[in-house]
Amino acid sequence: MTYQQTLDYLYSKLPMFHRIGAAALKPDLSNTIKLCKALGNPETKFRSIHVAGTNGKGSVSHLLASIFQEAGFKTGLYTSPHLLDFRERIRINGEMISKEAVSAFVKKQKSLIEKIEPSFFEVTVAMAFEYFAENEVDIAIIETGLGGRLDSTNVIKPLLSVITNISYDHQYLLGNTLPEIAAEKAGIIKERVPVVIGKSDPETNPVFSQKAKEMHSIIFYADANIICKNPHLENGLLKAGFINKRSESVYHILSPLSGQYQLENITTVLQSVEVLNNNGFSINKEQIKTGINKVKENTGLMGRWEILGNKPLVVCDVAHNEAGLEIVFDQASTIPHKKLRIVYGMVKDKDIAKAIAILPRNAIYYFTQPDLPRALDVNELFTLAKDAGLKGATFNSVKEAYSQATTEANADDMVLIVGSIFVAAEVLVLG
Repeated sequence: MTYQQTLDYLYSKLPMFHRIGAAALKPDLSNTIKLCKALGNPETKFRSIHVAGTNGKGSVSHLLASIFQEAGFKTGLYTSPHLLDFRERIRINGEMISKEAVSAFVKKQKSLIEKIEPSFFEVTVAMAFEYFAENEVDIAIIETGLGGRLDSTNVIKPLLSVITNISYDHQYLLGNTLPEIAAEKAGIIKERVPVVIGKSDPETNPVFSQKAKEMHSIIFYADANIICKNPHLENGLLKAGFINKRSESVYHILSPLSGQYQLENITTVLQSVEVLNNNGFSINKEQIKTGINKVKENTGLMGRWEILGNKPLVVCDVAHNEAGLEIVFDQASTIPHKKLRIVYGMVKDKDIAKAIAILPRNAIYYFTQPDLPRALDVNELFTLAKDAGLKGATFNSVKEAYSQATTEANADDMVLIVGSIFVAAEVLVLG
């Protein structure tokens, strides 16, 4: 098969969560276990770090990968979903898996795939594990797809487990309370493997502490150990000092990821690296600082408070749940602008009412829908938004909505693209 034929096969034959939602998910790890066993258990042939959480896990995974690259490690990175290219999901030292490698894996394993009937995600996880094993990576950063306990990536035994934060998302799958959601994420905590929690919360701390106790794992709460000092923007970069209260180490960080929420992610990363350094690694401050500073260059990270233009200021962000959107809107409110214009679309399995409730009332909206079956119909979105007092118009495609918003915007306006990873992706692909 050619690469395009391979993608067509993967997309058409295998159930995909990002296209159809919960129907694509399997209730256990059996398919992944079968796939890995048939491949010779490649997940046991490289060291790994496992990253879960409601928001921030993608940024944390990329930051850790960039730091390891700067420290001289051959570094695998598995993330999802992709924004522009399927191959973004599987990288080594920032380089995407080749088209030939994707096609060769599917061609070789086609009979196995059709025998086991796994989901799209289960196949991509197995593909990543085999690719990392065959290329003998020194370390692989593995991001969960959804949840943790039953996520396909949860067959690894990592050196470190990282859980960024807990907020409401995918409640119909993970639970309706923060402790219930935390319990699913805590499923990545392994026997005698240290765990870093990015953000403390009185509702979820007991869940993590109890799970860590059961698994004989040492637990670290990053925000309790590391203090952020004087965060501010400097020439479009996020600059801040970080002090580790335990080790008294001081880090002066300059990050191209300028969203204020990245301060929490950097705190999580600094704590994670300290734990790893106390367990056999020797990554120095300069490597940490450079890794954070060069994260986009090293790993290809996109869509995190990404500035696409000035005059008007155009910002694209993959924020898609209540907690993520609130942070993005808070940052937008701190930036001087005349009118806020928001290109907005959703998928239908999100909490639509809660999302609409936090949308800024003084913005002009360009409602749309991403091009996938899971998308929330734009007319339904518009009706709900109009009932909530929001003002705007509907557009049949993200491209049309984005074009209209940027055309109507004056130089002192701000255009914000949010609501769904897939809305952001369709804007990013426009260049």
